[in-house]
Amino acid sequence: MNFIGDEPNSIEPLWRYFKTERLIDFLITGELYFASAREFDDKFEGAVAIVSPEYKIDPRYAKTEGTEKAFEELKRLIKVSCWHRSLYESDAMWQLYADKWKGVAIQTNLDKIKKSIQPFRLNPKYAEENLCVGNVKYIDLTKGKLKVSMIERFWHKHTAFDWEKEFRIGISLRLAEEFGVNIPEHGIKVKFEITDLIERIHLGPFLSNADIEKVRKIAIEKGIGDRVDISSLKGTPRYT
Repeated sequence: MNFIGDEPNSIEPLWRYFKTERLIDFLITGELYFASAREFDDKFEGAVAIVSPEYKIDPRYAKTEGTEKAFEELKRLIKVSCWHRSLYESDAMWQLYADKWKGVAIQTNLDKIKKSIQPFRLNPKYAEENLCVGNVKYIDLTKGKLKVSMIERFWHKHTAFDWEKEFRIGISLRLAEEFGVNIPEHGIKVKFEITDLIERIHLGPFLSNADIEKVRKIAIEKGIGDRVDISSLKGTPRYT
């Protein structure tokens, strides 16, 4: 496991918010989807600078570099799982990534990820692929030009996104392609031992009773039924 940037706090809580059916699939299979960086909606993914629409000529680009095509290919070859760093659950994350409060979240930390993640191979006869992990660093891309390696770009984002407080696990398949291995165009599924990974399962505040029962049933079957909590946002507010 390679660290991008400083080694993260190994016990800081990490959250992953799911639509219910995706969490259920993960509990059943133990396989977590790592998306190709090309699949991200963020048009600034991997950018080294942001040019203001007011500028016709940006001095940072007086010389044109021929690396854009190579980086676009790397976006296909890097597969990423994104997590949220926080001591507490996040209303914004429930809205954006958990079907507007109707989903489920799991909580873990880096120590548990290290213990639970299984070696990934594109094919059983291939060597194990290396993992890269680290906290995303947020910088103002309007004021400078990012000068890091191409792989490190995936752990740097514009300051406008710092509310995400993102932690990433990445698998680069660049070397595999150089050896002639056929690389999936989209994402890959990586195996975890869920009993080692999951510290808590948090049920969304608007999750239906039927989905609550589904999640609880599977959690019990997997031996982690005692780790299921209900979101604090499900609580009743009091004003007096």
